[in-house]
Amino acid sequence: MASVSTSHLILFIASLIIAASVAGTFTTGIQRLSGALGDRSYDVSHDVRTDIEIISDPASGAVYNSSDDNNITILVKNTGAENLKGSSDQIDILLDGKYQSNVSVEVVDGDYWDVGNVLRVTIENDTPMPPGEDHRVKMIVNGDSEVLEFRT
Repeated sequence: MASVSTSHLILFIASLIIAASVAGTFTTGIQRLSGALGDRSYDVSHDVRTDIEIISDPASGAVYNSSDDNNITILVKNTGAENLKGSSDQIDILLDGKYQSNVSVEVVDGDYWDVGNVLRVTIENDTPMPPGEDHRVKMIVNGDSEVLEFRT
């Protein structure tokens, strides 16, 4: 009779040790998941509050070669709820599907690209574009993208 109680006691203690180790493993995993979700929610919130609008008129002639230098100039307004960095390393530009690295930016109406301010983006183009062709400029900032279609 005593041997049965002893074996039951040993099995009970072993099951408690196993349960405690499993609970510790789950707690660590849940804490890591919670931290990752918190980080991701901050990133998503940052992306959701970002909104830009290209306000250049493609028919005005001011987009391409306005100063006889073959450059493309577009005006972009920050219409979101978050101030953005008005620097070329924070903006991705695609011209006719090709990534552009020769891009300069300038905030038109202030020192920073705050909400409501306009950014002048100049894509330095070395080769002239033939007249009468359609082109697309896609601008991406914090996951928000806008497209401008124009004709040279």
